[in-house]
Amino acid sequence: MSRSGKTRVCCLALLLTTASVATACGEDDFENEPRPPAPETLTGVIQERGVTVSPDGANVQVGAGPVVLQISNQTDAPRTIMLVGGEVDERVGPVQPGDVATIQKTLEQGTYEVRAGSERAVEREIPAATLEIGLEREPSSDDLLLP
Repeated sequence: MSRSGKTRVCCLALLLTTASVATACGEDDFENEPRPPAPETLTGVIQERGVTVSPDGANVQVGAGPVVLQISNQTDAPRTIMLVGGEVDERVGPVQPGDVATIQKTLEQGTYEVRAGSERAVEREIPAATLEIGLEREPSSDDLLLP
């Protein structure tokens, strides 16, 4: 066999190998699972009269899924922020007066409280905000421009 014949055989073998590998890439070993729901961002504030979380104030209702909770401490003392309910017990802090803290958590259906604790004894505890988490939100598979 001539040198050009060997080159053609090697090229053909390489082409067939590449084609067989490329066709194996589309097999069922990759499951196309839907993306989780887009995160729901909630903002809140700690004041002496209580913890409030927007959009509804003291009682917020959102669907189950990822939640980003950003809370500002507007009191004159450092506060520990707690998200408590079900099997969730997240704590951040102490958060200094005027600072903002963030809690990111995927929440299941149920009732949760957002509390503000203090390192020192106080006459009266700051009332907590309540989060009512409902049924799971729709997947974000069809949403554009998400990370």
